[in-house]
Amino acid sequence: MTGPEKEKAQTADFHEEALPHMDAVFRFALRLAGSRDLAEDLVQETFLRAFRSWEKYTPGTQCKSWLFTICRNVFLRQRERGQRHDEIVSENVDRSSGPFEVVNPVWVKAVKADPEGDFFDAIVDEVVLQRIQELPEDYRTAVILSDLEGFSYQEIAEMTDVPVGTVKSRLFRGRRVLQGALYDYAVSMGYIKGTPDEA
Repeated sequence: MTGPEKEKAQTADFHEEALPHMDAVFRFALRLAGSRDLAEDLVQETFLRAFRSWEKYTPGTQCKSWLFTICRNVFLRQRERGQRHDEIVSENVDRSSGPFEVVNPVWVKAVKADPEGDFFDAIVDEVVLQRIQELPEDYRTAVILSDLEGFSYQEIAEMTDVPVGTVKSRLFRGRRVLQGALYDYAVSMGYIKGTPDEA
């Protein structure tokens, strides 16, 4: 196979295997980044890197997991750069003009989330995504990948490069934190009934 033919075949394989996962990668990026604009940039960078590295991918294997791994790594690198930028700005800002605050991402239309099974099945609004966004990074990633995207413990372990036991621990702790954060809201909105003591 000549160079151009190989490149054409590679492009066709990429379109066939990788592109069908674009919506799933976007949902993941949105939950990581918190805003549509940041998520779109993240997806674009993810697929660009995936295409450039396509020769390293084994056709017919876990393409979705591979793309999610790239997406997460890109997100972590961008966040690290952003934190360094915020630290520089914070050190050099004129504090006499008022308090310095890092602007939070704008919340976009929420998608259905079910982090605690039936307990939160009815909660489908931006509060859920905001509470997920507020989880510590390791917990948030475990919750998103397991409960929102349906990856197995083993797949998450491979994506995040930690043992399965660590994945289970992070998922358990993340769910507990999320449950505590959302319980009062769920009661106030009538999604669930509070205990008699709260009546």
